[in-house]
Amino acid sequence: MAGEPSPIVSARGVSKQWGSNIALANINLDLQPGVTGLLGSNGAGKTTFMSLVLGLHNRSGGTMSVLGVDPQTQGALVRGRIGYAPEHHHLPPDVQANDLVRHLAQLHGLPHRSATERASDALWQVGLGEERFRAIGTMSTGQRQRVKLAAAIAHDPKLVLLDEPTDGLDPVQRDLMLELIARIGSEFGIDILLSSHLLDEVDKVCDNVAIIAAGTVTTSGTLDSLRGAVTGLVVEVSERPEALAAWLSQRGCQVEVDRHYLTITGEGDLALLARDGVVETRCGLRRLTDRQVSLEDVFLQANDEANAATMAPAASPGTPS
Repeated sequence: MAGEPSPIVSARGVSKQWGSNIALANINLDLQPGVTGLLGSNGAGKTTFMSLVLGLHNRSGGTMSVLGVDPQTQGALVRGRIGYAPEHHHLPPDVQANDLVRHLAQLHGLPHRSATERASDALWQVGLGEERFRAIGTMSTGQRQRVKLAAAIAHDPKLVLLDEPTDGLDPVQRDLMLELIARIGSEFGIDILLSSHLLDEVDKVCDNVAIIAAGTVTTSGTLDSLRGAVTGLVVEVSERPEALAAWLSQRGCQVEVDRHYLTITGEGDLALLARDGVVETRCGLRRLTDRQVSLEDVFLQANDEANAATMAPAASPGTPS
């Protein structure tokens, strides 16, 4: 469609195999501009996919375009336009934060003076301005994570890859890191691919999500499109929820009860039916709202489908498929 932005990453039939181990299988994905969450359980293939985006490893099959070029054949060009914060915390302990960020900015092609200025600016942006001349080994886990973030943005990249950026952080540090990521995406206009296994983290800061399970992308799209569908009704009552559940069940509804909350699915006008049931059973209506698909629902379904596909027996020769 005319006017739509080009994907920042496009993959078609991408696979990666390490010996007999298939890490990625037939990845088809278009990552749109904005903040995208690459969501999956540990070991699902998120870090492997990022390594292919960076051109650090060769694909076993398929085609890929990152910022308009193939990272497998033009890896140096791609890496020059990307910032990367790895999951690991193995930073040189005796090096000052400012020196490390400046050095990495120079590796991305910035002259010494520009790299020095950018390093200082980036460390201020992530809240380490006063700490920028401290040795990294004296810093907390949260501060080291922010050093990695500063290094990823100092050279003004078009795209930033963040691999589990809140790993090892306490809840307060985690919220601060997520606020930083959201601000970088909105204020600086940098596209971000955030790898995570935490649903609420992706829900808080991402515009788009791609769910990876068993080495393949099962679901992708904007968060609003994935979690917006209405799948039923949630009713909160003041008393006797079991009576209302029984009344609704007799009329063909499927009902789940959790304390004073009832989740209702079925055919017809569920809101009208629920209101009639509340009147009949005198259970006291507190709230009635649509039930929408949550990111957790989408994630669990994607994993169930991927696991079912993995466990399905292969057809034997001559067996109709």
